[in-house]
Amino acid sequence: MSKMAGADGDDSLYPIAVLIDELRNEDVQLRLNSIKKLSTIALALGVERTRTELLPFLTDTIYDEDEVLLALAEQLGSFTVLVGGPEYVHCLLPPLESLATVEETVVRDKAVESLRKISHEHSPEDLEAHFEPLVKRLASGDWFTSRTSACGLFSVCYPRVSKSTKSEIRQHFRTLCSDDTPMVRRAAASKLGEFAKVLELEYVKSDLIPLFAALASDEQDSVRLLAVEACVSIAQLLPQEDLEKLVMPTLRQATEDKSWRVRYMVADKFSELQKAVGPEITENDLVPSFQNLLKDCEAEVRAAAANKVKEFCENLPADSRETIIMNSILPCVKELVSDTNQHVKSALASVIMGLSTILGKDNTIEHLLPLFLAQLKDECPEVRLNIISNLDCVNEVIGIRQLSQSLLPAIVELAEDAKWRVRLAIIEYMPLLAGQLGMEFFDEKLNSLCMAWLVDHVYAIREAATCNLMKLVERFGASWAQSTIVPKVLGMASDPNYLHRMTTLFCISALSEACGQEITTKQMLPIVLKMSEDQVANVRFNVAKSLQKIGPVLENSALQAEVRPVLEKLATDQDMDVKYFAQEAMTVLSLA
Repeated sequence: MSKMAGADGDDSLYPIAVLIDELRNEDVQLRLNSIKKLSTIALALGVERTRTELLPFLTDTIYDEDEVLLALAEQLGSFTVLVGGPEYVHCLLPPLESLATVEETVVRDKAVESLRKISHEHSPEDLEAHFEPLVKRLASGDWFTSRTSACGLFSVCYPRVSKSTKSEIRQHFRTLCSDDTPMVRRAAASKLGEFAKVLELEYVKSDLIPLFAALASDEQDSVRLLAVEACVSIAQLLPQEDLEKLVMPTLRQATEDKSWRVRYMVADKFSELQKAVGPEITENDLVPSFQNLLKDCEAEVRAAAANKVKEFCENLPADSRETIIMNSILPCVKELVSDTNQHVKSALASVIMGLSTILGKDNTIEHLLPLFLAQLKDECPEVRLNIISNLDCVNEVIGIRQLSQSLLPAIVELAEDAKWRVRLAIIEYMPLLAGQLGMEFFDEKLNSLCMAWLVDHVYAIREAATCNLMKLVERFGASWAQSTIVPKVLGMASDPNYLHRMTTLFCISALSEACGQEITTKQMLPIVLKMSEDQVANVRFNVAKSLQKIGPVLENSALQAEVRPVLEKLATDQDMDVKYFAQEAMTVLSLA
């Protein structure tokens, strides 16, 4: 291999010789680096030597660490130009074929991905002469690894080959669907939908439907659940009249499968299935199936189905939507509200509010509101938060007054929860709630909570509460801040606890811009300046940081007359940190 670069004594190729030597080095990292620079090596060698020397060398050395092989499989996918363009692209097939048969799944998948990529660059003749034989070799390989790789390649070459070759490809796919090894059947099942999309409709019906039915009743649940995914693609391809006969029996069987994983997959894909089979089958078949999934004995299945409630209801035929929801879906939803599993309740809480827009004001108040309120009182914080974060859609339908009477106790409870992360999450929803409730209502009920968070014993809460105040001022305006927030914040400046005094400074820094120049100069600045004489060094250096932050809001005269003397004094403080931050503030504000 070293003769590849060095024999003709060309100095410009010397670094390439080093890279090539690294390809053989014992150190994995060096080999990996060299593989990642493979395109550089190929460029230096030129297209002919890349084809005749580099690619054979790479094909022969495929017995390396998985990490190196993965990098190689990825590189080869974009090598077409480096071997001389599409007419020579078939030269890349031998190394990729070897990589598609290795034991490590990630490497095989990457090799298949690169093969799929370069398949489009083959001319139809080359595809038939070089690519299709490779697929056949992989499909009839002794090891299951090569047969699983073949499954991912059928769909890319099928549309572009001759009629007789198409027939062979279909036969190979049939064989792999009934392979003895579950891994191969799993690979075939995962590509079933993709293959169906490139097949002619007559063959979908004659060849693929029997395979689909067989895979959907495979002894391995990992194969059956992949067949459910394929069901969506197949149903989209078939005309309406064939669905009942060809797809529905298999789908009905899957919704009642003995393995919860298969039922979970049906629940997870339910909206897509619903769109694929159309309104009539949905009404007759899918509604009862959906009810069963919502009542499933496994929590994972119920949670997956609960997640789809809103989508399923939105996609129901408009003329019968309300009747179906009220008679068939709502009774199941009511049971889920008091489910024993918190994941199920949480999944439902994240979508249930969306039903209000579908059912309208009267039904929401009568049927849904009691459910929302039950969830707001749920012992699981995540359920309560999911309801609170989706309030806006109910607000649009019934108005916030109706909600607020029952909503507030739940919010107050969350705001005082023992777990600080729960308190943190509710703080993040405060600006949203403020916008929904309006200023008057907010002041009356929630303002005191927001102030209480400023003196929480957890720093993350105090920090979030400061940020929350800034967002509230942005929403309600400076005059609201002046009358409601600023006096309370400034009152904390003389708190005996230095942490609370520091919170005052954090709030002033956050609020100055939103409050504007007048409030900052007249009300906030005097307090900050006064605090520069605090006994605690941490407070003093935060005074310097706050002055730096509010400086740009102040007029230059105030900066010179009031801020400068204080910063100069702090710059001679005994504490190193106070000195540092005071000097930094002076530099930033151009007072130095």
